[in-house]
Amino acid sequence: MYTTSERLLRLLSLLQARRDWPGSELAARLGVDVRTIRRDVERLRGLGYPVHATSGVAGGYRLGAGAALPPLLLDDDEAVAVAVGLRTAANGTVAGIEETSVRALAKLEQVLPARLRQRVSGLHEATVALGGGGPVVDAEVLATVAAACRDHQRLRFGYGDRDGAVTEREVEPLRLVHTGRRWYLVAFDRTREGWRTFRVDRVDGVPVPGFRFTPREPPDEDLATYVRRAISSAPYPHQLVLRVSAPAAVVAERVGPLAGSVEAIDEHSCRVRTGAQGLDPVPFHLAQWDFDFVVEQAPPGLTERLRLVADRFARAVR
Repeated sequence: MYTTSERLLRLLSLLQARRDWPGSELAARLGVDVRTIRRDVERLRGLGYPVHATSGVAGGYRLGAGAALPPLLLDDDEAVAVAVGLRTAANGTVAGIEETSVRALAKLEQVLPARLRQRVSGLHEATVALGGGGPVVDAEVLATVAAACRDHQRLRFGYGDRDGAVTEREVEPLRLVHTGRRWYLVAFDRTREGWRTFRVDRVDGVPVPGFRFTPREPPDEDLATYVRRAISSAPYPHQLVLRVSAPAAVVAERVGPLAGSVEAIDEHSCRVRTGAQGLDPVPFHLAQWDFDFVVEQAPPGLTERLRLVADRFARAVR
């Protein structure tokens, strides 16, 4: 059985972990009755925590946003994850938050127990970060886009193409996807009437939020695969589809997310979709693979190039 102080801390932790909680579920978690939960909620409100209550069948409690950030209660794994994330942000691809991340990290490490501080510092000391991993994204742009995805608000922004030409876009944002090097926005482009993938670093200025919208059916259940397919082949003028005689997990180790998308056919084969700026390097790139493959779709001229290269190598060892 919790003491009153322990129960309040546990109740606050539960309210921070999830958006909505029925009173009966909170009572069951804490081993008390619903009346005790009401009294504890009033105690939290007296301490300055904005706990909102709703009535009815779907009623319950929700921790709202207050005038100041309340203390956060984190378990061990959450605290380590936040500390590692702040260290990464201090050297990451989001502009303008490096100094803020360092200050937040200093506050967090000051109160971390010794056992957790050792885990964080050990990981930091064993890791070397390489600079120049990708273009820098403005933190305000990223926050605005993320909020629009969450609140289902349309966005208007200027978007630059590879040549630097900027066009105006009005989109219905769905989700942000991070590849480790770049940030991408998956959104329905209202001007072009179709789903598009936008590089956030090419957004010109801070997007302007607009009216709320009803979310559409996503273009794919797996948005990570959708973005990988879009960024690995769509930008290239020559498209290529291969059926490879090897498991998808094995092939994916050789084909990076920016080089192509890998889809499993069965446990022994997969399909690779990729692209190229020119046809001449393609045969020599494929020759480096250790897998047999069949060309399912190829741009004009590539099949003949593959035959010529194959004959040349065959003559070399004849």
